[in-house]
Amino acid sequence: MADEQQFIENGLQRAQIDEFFQDELDRAGYGGMNIAKTPMGTQIVLKAEKPGMVIGKGGKNIRKITTTLTEEFGMDDPQVDVQEVDEPDLNARIVADRLANALERGWYFRKAGHTTIDRIMEAGALGAEIVLSGKVTGARSRVEKFNRGYIKHNGEPAQDVVDDGQGVAVMKLGTIGVTVKIIPPGATLPDDFAINEDVEIDPVEQAVVDADDDESVEELLAGEPEDDDAAAVDDEDVEVPDEDPAEVIDEEIVEEVIDETAETDADDEAADASDDDAAADDGDSVADEDLDEDVAEEAADLVEEMEDADDGDADTEAEQ
Repeated sequence: MADEQQFIENGLQRAQIDEFFQDELDRAGYGGMNIAKTPMGTQIVLKAEKPGMVIGKGGKNIRKITTTLTEEFGMDDPQVDVQEVDEPDLNARIVADRLANALERGWYFRKAGHTTIDRIMEAGALGAEIVLSGKVTGARSRVEKFNRGYIKHNGEPAQDVVDDGQGVAVMKLGTIGVTVKIIPPGATLPDDFAINEDVEIDPVEQAVVDADDDESVEELLAGEPEDDDAAAVDDEDVEVPDEDPAEVIDEEIVEEVIDETAETDADDEAADASDDDAAADDGDSVADEDLDEDVAEEAADLVEEMEDADDGDADTEAEQ
């Protein structure tokens, strides 16, 4: 069998044995168990509020439990030992069973919860929490919590330090689950700290003061601090204007407006000059076009005159 499957089998067997003890030792105040494998067999330590009822008259109940463990659960040579619980109010299993019985007898859940948690804190617990889940007052299921002191909910302290137990109260409307968590007195938590008063502390070495310096610390603090040469500024080098700041600001604004106006005028003149140049260029082009037309007309007139002269010469030759 694989290791993982063996772990599952051992956990299932442990849960079944715990449920068997819960049903068998309910009236004796069952408070949990510890199982340890030994070379001689299996050692089982039972915690109960009333050990006499677990043992029975003449050990009758112990023999019955041993036989059941051997036949039904297949344990080899089980050895059962019973221990009495010193403080039942600090055992979560016993407290959960008591609270469940109180609810079954008709106690109001809020009164039962406050009374139980007060008894736990009076017993010296560092913290406790009670959770009731189910139909505590009506047909609708809900959860009620009662807290006192300091409690851990997760991490390693919640597994190793916190003692938890569950119980079930069978009511007319349905079952009510009871969960109790208790941090016992004297538990060591990771965030605990202690203050040691009788501890010798090494003296702190004081800074060495020159013998020539007669001033004490109080006198040095009371005196005015010396100005740093790098950060000091002479008053003579700073020029303070005598004029009214408003007038200076107005003059500066006026100068800026004048400069901007002059720049705008210069830009306008440059734009006008560029327009005049463009117009002159247009006029030259028009004049060139007129000149070309006049030259063309003169050339046409000359051609006509030459043609007329040639026609006159031809007529003269014909007459002769």
